[in-house]
Parts: sequence; C-alpha cells; structure tokens
Amino acid sequence: QVQLVESGGGLVQAGGSLRLSCAGSTGTFRGYYIGWFRQAPGKERESIGAINWSGSSIFYADSAKGRFTISRDDAKNTAYLQIHSLKPEDTAVYYCAGRVTSESGHYYSQTYEYQYWGQGTQVTVSS
Repeated sequence: QVQLVESGGGLVQAGGSLRLSCAGSTGTFRGYYIGWFRQAPGKERESIGAINWSGSSIFYADSAKGRFTISRDDAKNTAYLQIHSLKPEDTAVYYCAGRVTSESGHYYSQTYEYQYWGQGTQVTVSS
C-alpha cells in the first residue's frame, strides 16, 4: 500500500509554469501506475493524464495535450506534472492517484480505476 503526497501548488500568474510533485511513501512506488487529475470548483474531477509503472508509456487527455508533461523519477519515489502557459481556467485542486496493476498500453482515466489518492494541492492562476 502506498501513500501519495502532492506538493508544488500555489498562486501563479497566467502564462507561468508550475511543477507539481507526487511523492510516494514506499520503495515499491516503482511498481505503481500513476494518474494525475484535477478538480475545479463546482466541477467533476477530470483526468489530465497518466504514466505507467516503468515510465515507458505516458498518456494525456485530449484537453491536456500540449501544455502538460508527466514524468516520474522512481529513484526519488516521485512523479511529476509540469504545467506550462498556465491559464485562469487551470485553477483547481490537483491530485495524483495510484494503482498497482495495469494493462500494457492502457490509459486509466476514470477516478474509480485508482485505489490510492493524495490529498491534493491547490493551483490558483491569476489573470
């Protein structure tokens, strides 16, 4: 079982960039498939993308392609979400989530497909 802790959020001006981190509590973090989600006020939690256990496959939601970059560093038990050219509509709580098993080449984009969740980190983009 892994505990996930997000960090790196904050208040940023439109056009800026942020790198969010998702730190895992266990050395078995390497085996976890990690997804990134966000939830804006009054909206449902939506998938941004995901990265498989080895980092060899990275997936993005259509709405996230171009400005979001997902990566992982298993030596640090950490996954990352880089966001470029931030917009006010990117304001949301950002979450990472993990699942132990995964099918090769499959993009898990639904919240119910993940067993482990972090507490979220707030990103606020000012115009």
